[in-house]
Amino acid sequence: MKVLLAGGGTAGHINPAIAIANEINARYPGSEFLFAATPRGMEADLVPKSGYPVSFIKLSGFNRSFHPADVLHNCRSAWYLALSNHTARKMIKSFAPDVVVGTGGYLSGPIVRAAARMKIPTLIHEQNAFPGVTTKLLSREVDMVMLAFSEAKQRLPQGVPSEVVGNPVRQEFISTSRQQARKALGLDDSFTILSFGGSLGARAINEMALDLMEWHCHKKNINHIHGYGKNGKEIFPKALLERGVSLDAFPRIQIKEYIDNIYLYVAAADLVISRAGASSIIELEVTGTPSILVPYPYAAENHQYYNAKVLEDNGAAVIIEEKDYQKEKLIQLVDSFVSDPEKQIAFSENAKRLAVYDTAKRIVDLITKTVESKR
Repeated sequence: MKVLLAGGGTAGHINPAIAIANEINARYPGSEFLFAATPRGMEADLVPKSGYPVSFIKLSGFNRSFHPADVLHNCRSAWYLALSNHTARKMIKSFAPDVVVGTGGYLSGPIVRAAARMKIPTLIHEQNAFPGVTTKLLSREVDMVMLAFSEAKQRLPQGVPSEVVGNPVRQEFISTSRQQARKALGLDDSFTILSFGGSLGARAINEMALDLMEWHCHKKNINHIHGYGKNGKEIFPKALLERGVSLDAFPRIQIKEYIDNIYLYVAAADLVISRAGASSIIELEVTGTPSILVPYPYAAENHQYYNAKVLEDNGAAVIIEEKDYQKEKLIQLVDSFVSDPEKQIAFSENAKRLAVYDTAKRIVDLITKTVESKR
């Protein structure tokens, strides 16, 4: 099978594409793959590291601002978009794929649309509970829309063929137990909090971590690991000291710019405080980790809020929007988890009930079915 995959801009679009390729490769040895990539996108680095070839196409997203620099950027993006159909068709003709799969982001639009109009089997995967613009535009042209959340079905145009398959997740999140993770990280059995805001960090989550550490360092036997991100490198450690929290005096507190082997920390945690990206949601589900979710308020279509709402509505998470944040309410909420093991168990079981563990298999089943139906 020859497979062309298109998805980029963020790891949340790239990693599902890589997971799909890995599953196809395992099921159909000898398959050929090509990933569409933008020269400056994360996919240009992540995909080759996974062992797959890339073909470049110049595309960039549009900025939602009228600042002169953003206006110039948007003019350049419009020019790239105007040329993209020709480039996409040339790439498709050269590779001659049996199927084209899009996993979201501005990169997938021109590639998947061109393939659909060339009568090549096409599928797209939407990772979020609120489908993005690209998914909505492509949904009437592709053979199948694959959804991570059942809630997304009602937000697609009527009559669009779709199936809920979940989000692909790394096997380590599924196979690592809490006991294994805590042993590997040198943590004891005390209540453990993991908080982070991604590789760049999140100002709001950094502030929450400061407030919590100041509260629990003197009063509670709580392990707390926090990733403050690149943007917090010069600020967070100093702010922690200003709150009277010394890492030497309180060894249960760990702070890091970036958290490697995140699967170990999520598996070890009794409570996670994070954004609500699609990847984070599925990781919390498969590990059964209770969470406090702080949606990124500027995400397209406010999709992180809708992702978080799925967990909250099912009793697996609590949402705190940045605009509503109050220190004392956060402390009360966290303390309710610390002091009530039954609440922890209920949230954990509710998260696990939402998990889909065989997403990659379901996706490849649909890809195979779609290709065979069009032969």
